[in-house]
Amino acid sequence: MDLFEDLQYRGLLKDVSNFDTLKELFKTPQTIYCGFDPSASSMHLGNFVMISILMRLQRAGHRVIAVVGGGTGMIGDPSGKSKERHLLNELDLRQNTNAIRGQLERFIDLKDTSKGLLVNNYDWLSQLSMLEFLRDYGKYFTINYMLSKDVVASRLEAGISYTEFSYMILQSIDFLTLFKRYGCRIQIGGSDQWGNLTAGLELIRKIQNEEEQGAVFTAPLITTSDGKKFGKSEQGALYLDASLTSPYKLYQYFINTSDEDAIRYLKVFTFLSKEEIEEMRQLHATSPHLRMAQKRLALEVVSTIHGAAAAQEAITMSELLFEGQIRRLAKSQLEDALGSLTSNAPSEIDLVSLLVHSGAASSKREAREFIKNRSITINGDIIDDDKFIVKGSAGLFNQYTVIRRGKKNYYLISHR
Repeated sequence: MDLFEDLQYRGLLKDVSNFDTLKELFKTPQTIYCGFDPSASSMHLGNFVMISILMRLQRAGHRVIAVVGGGTGMIGDPSGKSKERHLLNELDLRQNTNAIRGQLERFIDLKDTSKGLLVNNYDWLSQLSMLEFLRDYGKYFTINYMLSKDVVASRLEAGISYTEFSYMILQSIDFLTLFKRYGCRIQIGGSDQWGNLTAGLELIRKIQNEEEQGAVFTAPLITTSDGKKFGKSEQGALYLDASLTSPYKLYQYFINTSDEDAIRYLKVFTFLSKEEIEEMRQLHATSPHLRMAQKRLALEVVSTIHGAAAAQEAITMSELLFEGQIRRLAKSQLEDALGSLTSNAPSEIDLVSLLVHSGAASSKREAREFIKNRSITINGDIIDDDKFIVKGSAGLFNQYTVIRRGKKNYYLISHR
């Protein structure tokens, strides 16, 4: 299966400027670029879709260019926004740019510049004077043409400033600059970037008199099977920065993927071959209760983003929690796994009151029923005495008490 067919199989091709042109270009090594917005200090799982496409392209023998938008980031991309974006100050933007560069370097091979490059569009956009911008580039964009683009049209009712209106031209200048400097003929982006991508292709054709020598394509917005935006957990967006989203939490997100989404996500987020994915599809269909597809998905994603060691630690933590072996977790692991469930309690409190206080039981009557039925464990030990006193000094790390109700319901108590 060639690269084009592989991207189609994985569902990573949505809009293509010209299918025949793209197929023809893919027959020989090309230079292909994708831009990344430094509006935050870390990229998230949605961004990783585009990163993974660059990785696939590079592995197929193409040279890839990752463009960090240090220049365009000062303007703000209106794509997918319902209102004007808050503009970052120069210091925050510089810090974000450096952080994004560091993340991209983890995934793209930049040791050989014939295989991969990492550039910042601030380097050329900051050199443009206002008159150069208007005379050399603005004249190629009619107002009617720009208004016809969804990225602009979607903002007309709410209002769009000239600053964000000009973003399309700036991104087009990026494509033209990379075309001239590196022979870059293909640009990729998310589906919300389609108007900006085609505008860049049009600028190259007008200035360079190039006909059908370039191509652009987008990847679709990834959603869950019930139509919800992908990459959101109860705690918010899932980031590539381990300090913002730990490998364990990333593992948990994918291990809990629905059966409907598991195989689709194996295609999008992993580098397993079609044969491996189809074999996994058959195994999963035969024994869905074993959740083999979800386990492989979570392992592959965390290994790719954070490394094999981090993935194995996430698996170990999950197994210990499932088995109720709380005492084998390190303090940092305990806080990582259950920290979002933490509630405070006095240094000494009776178990019945603690169950109600923590939300493990809705009433003292229910709490006593759970205890009587041996459904409650404290720090890994079954407690069937409703007079039991929980002492923080006897807790884990002299601070925490872990309540487990049944097999899956955990509550972390921090004693004041």
